[in-house]
Amino acid sequence: MTELLNRIEAVPTNIITGFLGVGKTSAILHLLQSKPTNQRWAILVNEFGEIGVDGSLFQDKHSEDGNIFIREVPGGCMCCAAGLPMQVALNQLLARAQPDRLLIEPTGLGHPVEVLDVLTAEHYSKVLSIEKIITLVDARNLSDPRYTENATFNQQIAIADVIVGNKNDLYQYQDRVQLEDYVKSKSQPDTKIVFTEQGQLSLDLLAGVTTASVGSHHSHDHPVGSEQLSFATMPLPESGYIKAVNKAQGFHSIGWRFDSSKVFNRQALFVFLSGVEAIRVKAVFITQSGVFGYNITSDALTEVEMDDCFESRIDIITSDIDSQWEAQLFACL
Repeated sequence: MTELLNRIEAVPTNIITGFLGVGKTSAILHLLQSKPTNQRWAILVNEFGEIGVDGSLFQDKHSEDGNIFIREVPGGCMCCAAGLPMQVALNQLLARAQPDRLLIEPTGLGHPVEVLDVLTAEHYSKVLSIEKIITLVDARNLSDPRYTENATFNQQIAIADVIVGNKNDLYQYQDRVQLEDYVKSKSQPDTKIVFTEQGQLSLDLLAGVTTASVGSHHSHDHPVGSEQLSFATMPLPESGYIKAVNKAQGFHSIGWRFDSSKVFNRQALFVFLSGVEAIRVKAVFITQSGVFGYNITSDALTEVEMDDCFESRIDIITSDIDSQWEAQLFACL
């Protein structure tokens, strides 16, 4: 693999970051729709939840036959443990894809300075060329101290070359003004601000060398369970399901995996998901009506029919876990 990486040079690489539920996955899916057909793109996705759902959502829409290669690192910030989970996944992805462009989506609670630290280490100095760092922000959250007092949220803004005010269709005029003022106080002097809806980013935002400087290696708290065997890949027990929880920075995740023999009632599932009060929910379920993917934020619940999946998965990110969720979910079987 080392010999193969040595033959890969200066891959244009973008970090696309932003806090929980801001629309990073939607933005990347939109960029992939605009990808030149003759280019090979690689996507490295990091999730706070232990179960890992984004990989299934991406792979249903895009395949390696379309020159799009995807690798997922679930279970907290991928730069933890000196970046080892990230490096292993990235090396395998680069070797398989040999891409013309690499997009990296850290978890909404991830630390982009430390991710950049890993990407600019000597091992990758000739392999990767770091281009614009894009941070998505929901300007309506700037009145909430859970965001403005969160070090990771502010780091995501400080490191950005481009700030994207996503969900612009839901803003009031003052939200835009507040975002512009906040960016001026927290970001680099030449940071560009654009406003968009539903993560609709233009490809030209990606081009150009980043002006972000490389920070020192991190000393943040590791999430509970970050050193355990990955819940996203371990074999399922005889019961046919597994539950995993995670906690960091005052946020919790809880998720489940179910083997393909467990079929859900689509209508009951929709009722359950509609009642979940959380910061963000992502799920893929095998139902009696087919396979469906779900994405829930504070603004909407979206349901999309999928071609297939090998098992059902759900990850819920929340301030507080509701003890009734598991019984309600199992009642949908």
